[in-house]
Amino acid sequence: MSIILKGSIAALALSAISIGANASPCDGELSAPSQITAGEPLTLRAVLTEVRQVSPAVRAAGLETHALNAEADQASRWLNPSLSVELENFSGSGALSGFDQTETTFAIEQTFRLGGKRSLTERAARARQALASAECTLILRETEMEAAISFAELVAAVELVELTEDSAALADQLADTVERRVEAGAAAPPELSRAQADAAILRASVETAKANVEQKKYALALLWGSAEPVFSAPKHMAIAGPDIEAEKVRKHPALEVAEAELRKQDTERDLARSSAMPDVTVSAGVRRFEETGDEALVAGLSVPLPLFDRGRDQVRASTFRGEAAALGRAATEQRLLAAQRSAVATLNAAQNRLDILNTDALPAAQEAYDAALRGYEVGRFDLTTTLNARSALLDTRLAVIDAGLALRSEDLRLRALIGAAPFDGDDR
Repeated sequence: MSIILKGSIAALALSAISIGANASPCDGELSAPSQITAGEPLTLRAVLTEVRQVSPAVRAAGLETHALNAEADQASRWLNPSLSVELENFSGSGALSGFDQTETTFAIEQTFRLGGKRSLTERAARARQALASAECTLILRETEMEAAISFAELVAAVELVELTEDSAALADQLADTVERRVEAGAAAPPELSRAQADAAILRASVETAKANVEQKKYALALLWGSAEPVFSAPKHMAIAGPDIEAEKVRKHPALEVAEAELRKQDTERDLARSSAMPDVTVSAGVRRFEETGDEALVAGLSVPLPLFDRGRDQVRASTFRGEAAALGRAATEQRLLAAQRSAVATLNAAQNRLDILNTDALPAAQEAYDAALRGYEVGRFDLTTTLNARSALLDTRLAVIDAGLALRSEDLRLRALIGAAPFDGDDR
């Protein structure tokens, strides 16, 4: 695990690497077909591919990214010129009555944004689009992790169904043993009723466990926007710690979001500073004198006087937000480091717990139940002792399932934090 931790910390120290190296809905439309086949057991790869393709949350974030990209294109355009028509000296009194003394001016005005405002506005818009893209990638990573953990929970639910079925079979086996002892006069009839009632309760728990599987199937399918899970439940899920040396480790999207926010604030500050340079409006046109029929050129220049507003307050506000973004970036880096270290420790603990249960607790519980059953068959133990031993065995097997789910979940969380498979965006 020390290799995992070393690789995790190194991932945050790398220079900026594009998250969009692999296709994702945050960068464009994906064309890969669905890997979910009706009636076929679900796989983790199929789950993640489906999430990347059609997750409503991810697609909505991707569309917002495209919208901001279009706004950035719009920000790069020149301001439209204005066409003006001006009439003077008409419909007055005396010699100015009518239109004989009218002066008509046709002019075109164009405002020029000085101080690099157009390019800076476009840069700020591109920075907002980059931030939205990073946020989309973060949503994708979080949705992938949620889907992967839901898949692990579905596997655990299937294992629970198998456990309840085995439990019901053991209960039926014990009831048969009790029935034989009652018929032989070695046990009292109430013991048979007790054993049969216990077996019925466990058979009923099988139905509850199956309903839990269906519930988790629907919850998982909703992550990619489907209300009908056509797949069948998965049978198993391998548990393996990530090999950091073999994986291509990238920075976590949360850090990319923090850095994109910092870059956005930098561009906003530069744009605010450019407001100190006033824009210039230039006009040119033709004036016609109706009295003589003569025409003349006209030209004008308009510049606002920065007497009251020079944009200094906006610059200060942008500076403060930039400092806050820098603090946020540093805090995000520390939070990710802490989360990775915590995940390593939790993963170690989950692995140790599962090992102890499999190597020590489960064999001991199985041996205790077998001995209790044999002892009951020959009359050495009573029914209560046998039922308690079986209950302890089932509790231990349930603990093994719970420990396996915890290990899978922590393994997935660590992989998501360090960008290891299956969260590296590679669907091959």
